[in-house]
Amino acid sequence: MAFTQDPILLAEFSKWCKEKDIEENHGILLIGVPAQTDVMFIEETLQTVKAFGRVRVRDSRSGPSSSTILVLCECREVIDPTRVPPELMPAPGEEAWKVVVASAEGPVSEFSKKLSMFLSEEGKSMSDLQALFTQSGPKTSSPESIIRAVGELLEKTAKPSTDASAYRRLRTFSGTVPTPTGEESLENWMEQARLMTVECECSEREKRRRIMECLKGPALDIVKAVRFSSPDASALQYLDALENTFGTFESGEDLYFAFRLLRQSSGEALSDFLRRLEKSLTKVVQRGGLAPQLMDRVRIEQLIRGAVEADLMLLQLRLRERKEQPPNFLALLNEIKEAEKN
Repeated sequence: MAFTQDPILLAEFSKWCKEKDIEENHGILLIGVPAQTDVMFIEETLQTVKAFGRVRVRDSRSGPSSSTILVLCECREVIDPTRVPPELMPAPGEEAWKVVVASAEGPVSEFSKKLSMFLSEEGKSMSDLQALFTQSGPKTSSPESIIRAVGELLEKTAKPSTDASAYRRLRTFSGTVPTPTGEESLENWMEQARLMTVECECSEREKRRRIMECLKGPALDIVKAVRFSSPDASALQYLDALENTFGTFESGEDLYFAFRLLRQSSGEALSDFLRRLEKSLTKVVQRGGLAPQLMDRVRIEQLIRGAVEADLMLLQLRLRERKEQPPNFLALLNEIKEAEKN
């Protein structure tokens, strides 16, 4: 079977799915993927398994070794774990990727859920616990050893409470149209709120409080409704509900696959095509269709794939050889603009 009974791994998988607003029976966790593997290659490899159908990469994190990563993917269809192979062989001679999906018997155990929720409230992650747990002694998954590792983690990483309270308050947002004087538009407010939610090291409870305190009117009513129907909803889920209500209706998945279809237009400069890619990619990330840390890799992949009229410049800039360590958007744009001048 492709699923596992390791409580730490199951809790990590469950928490990660929740953070990315993925239903567990649509989620796939890959273990042992080489760190510089192309996102598109991962998706194409998974889609060779008929049980998965259409798949997209949603996020990645450091793996058990420095040369590998954990990759979280999402399927459009519900996954039948009895049809999922325990491993995938990406290419002959390469190490297999371990595949983890939710058990057919139901979601993760109550203990795993409580452990995940507890760490989330403390601003910690299951990855932190996994790293400490594997270093602290023999590889055992007994409840006593897990509880001991939790205690050691909290003691080791505890920060003064003043760190969590020192922040720049978000401006007011009500969702009223036209935007009242002194308030932020949805686009500007959402950009700041998502940045705070992703970058802040405070607890999930504190992030939710920060969002609530700057809302009023219709926007506050929406978040209250989310909290009432789902008391454990994350700060990102609050933001998704606000954007779904007051913004466009395109999902992150739809925006992502639209981004993957972008091609350079006839006569369009490569720098202009890159700007168009970036605008589309930013929307994908804002709608939760792609993790921010994957932007540089996905951007250069799509630039190479879609630049149908700039083969010579791609060779000149050696972009294909640099996919493993891609430049960020501004650095890449400057390089292309300099090449266009010559």
